[in-house]
Amino acid sequence: MWRLPVTAVRLLLCAMLLSLSPGLLQADEKPAASSSATRDDDYYELMKVFVDTFEQIERNYVNDVNRRELMEAAISGMIGKLDQYSSYISPEDLDRFNQTVEQEFGGVGIQVQVDPETKRLTVMTPLPGTPAYKAGVKAGDVIMEIEGQSTKGFAINDAVRLLKGKPGEAVRLGVQHAGESTIEQITVVRDIIHVATVLGDHYEGDKWDYMFDDEKGIGYIRLTHFSRHSNEELVAALKQLREKGMKALILDLRFNPGGLLSQAISIADLFVSPGSGLDDRIVSTKGRNTEERVWRATRSGTFGDFPVAVLVNRYSASASEIVSACLQDHKRAVIIGERTWGKGSVQNVIELEGGSSALKLTTASYHRPSGKNIHRFPDAKDTDEWGVHPDKDYELKLPLDELQQYLDYRRTRDVISADGPPKTDFTDRQLGLALKYLEGKLGLAKSDDDKTREPATAPKPAVENSGAAIEAPQPLPGQDTARRPGKSGLRILRTLAG
Repeated sequence: MWRLPVTAVRLLLCAMLLSLSPGLLQADEKPAASSSATRDDDYYELMKVFVDTFEQIERNYVNDVNRRELMEAAISGMIGKLDQYSSYISPEDLDRFNQTVEQEFGGVGIQVQVDPETKRLTVMTPLPGTPAYKAGVKAGDVIMEIEGQSTKGFAINDAVRLLKGKPGEAVRLGVQHAGESTIEQITVVRDIIHVATVLGDHYEGDKWDYMFDDEKGIGYIRLTHFSRHSNEELVAALKQLREKGMKALILDLRFNPGGLLSQAISIADLFVSPGSGLDDRIVSTKGRNTEERVWRATRSGTFGDFPVAVLVNRYSASASEIVSACLQDHKRAVIIGERTWGKGSVQNVIELEGGSSALKLTTASYHRPSGKNIHRFPDAKDTDEWGVHPDKDYELKLPLDELQQYLDYRRTRDVISADGPPKTDFTDRQLGLALKYLEGKLGLAKSDDDKTREPATAPKPAVENSGAAIEAPQPLPGQDTARRPGKSGLRILRTLAG
C-alpha cells in the first residue's frame, strides 16, 4: 500500500499542530511579552515531542500501524486527562451520539428488547403514529426475521443496524404475534421517527394521559430528556392540562440525564416569572476562556398560577438539575425524592473534520440562581455542597430493590394496550409524597381509602430505539446560530448540559 514518506508526515503534523495555536501564528505580527513567548516556546517544544513520537512509531514500530487509529488514540489520551464528560466522538459514533441528543432517527418506530427467557427479539411497544404502529406491529410481538435474516441470537445493536435506514426505504419483518405460531411477513416503510420526551402516566388509546387525577385536577408530566423539541412538547401538554382544569402539577425528572442547555433554560422559564427574586436568574455559566453569561426569566408564556412538585432521584443530572434548582431557589416548586447526580458542567460539541467527527469539550460550569455549587467533584464527600437536595421533610431515598421494582413497573405501564395499563400492587412512594404535598396545597383531605396510582419518570431504558438522524437544535439566547464559529474557526454544533 502506498504511503506518504515519513518526512512528509512530519511536515503535515507540524503544520496541523501549529495551526492550533493562535499565539504562535501571531508571533510575527506582534511582539509578545516574555511570559507569553516562553509559553509559546513550551508549546512548540511539546508539539515537537508529539511529532517525533508519531514519526518514531510510524518508522520503527515492529508492526505496521494505522495512522488514524494512532491519532485517535492520541486524542483520546489527551481527553482522558480532562474530566469524565469531555470526549472525542469518532465518525463511527457520531450518528449514535446525535440520535441520543436529538431523539430523532430514521427507522420504523418500535422499542425492542431481548427477552431474557426466550432470547428472542421482542417488541416492547410500537411508538404511536409510526410506520410499525400503522402496519400492525404490537407490544409482545416477536421479530423472528429482518429482511429474511433470522434474529436468533441477535443483540440490540444487531437489530438497530438492520431496522434503521433512510426514510422512504422499506424493510421486511417476519413477526410472530403473541399466542400465535405462524410468522406474518410485514413490510414497513421507514420514516423520520420523533421520540417524545414529554410523557404522561399511561396511554389513553394511542395518546399519553397527562391528567393524573381528574377529580382533584392534578396533572402529571414525565420529562425523559432535554432534546430539541422538549420545550414545545411541554407547552402543548401544559395547555392540554389547563383545558382539562388542572389545578396542580407533578413534574417528574427522575432518571433524566440532561440534554440541551437551551431547552433547560426555556423550560425553567415556563415556570419562573420576572420579579420572583434572585435577580430573576435561571442559570449562569462561567468558563476559563469565556465571559460569565446569565439567563434570566422573561414574562412571556409563564405558567405560574398553580403549585408544582418536582420529582428527582440520584440519576437526575445536569439539565434536570438546572430546572429543579431554579424552581427550588425561586420557591416555585417543592423538590421531592433524593439528592441528584451532581453535574454542574457545560459541554460544547465542536465540529471536527468538516462535521464527520466531533469533540465534546467541557468549556464552562453552571451555577444555580442562589450561587450554590451543583457539581460533584471527584473527591467530593456526602457532606459537601453538590447536587440538588429535596426540600425539608420531602427527602425519600429508595433502596435498590425498590428502585428496580419501579423500573419493571414503569416498563409494563409504558405500553400501548387496548386494555389500558396493567393492574399492579407496586406503590410509588415518592409519587405518593408529591400527591400528599399538592393535596395539602389545594386544601384537599386524602382519605385512607384513596388508592395511589403510580406514574414516574421514564427509566434509562433497557430497550433501544432503531435508527438515527441529525438536525441542529435551537440556538441559545444571544447566540447567532447553533453552528456558530468558535475559537480557531471551529464550529459549535450544540451546547449540552447533559
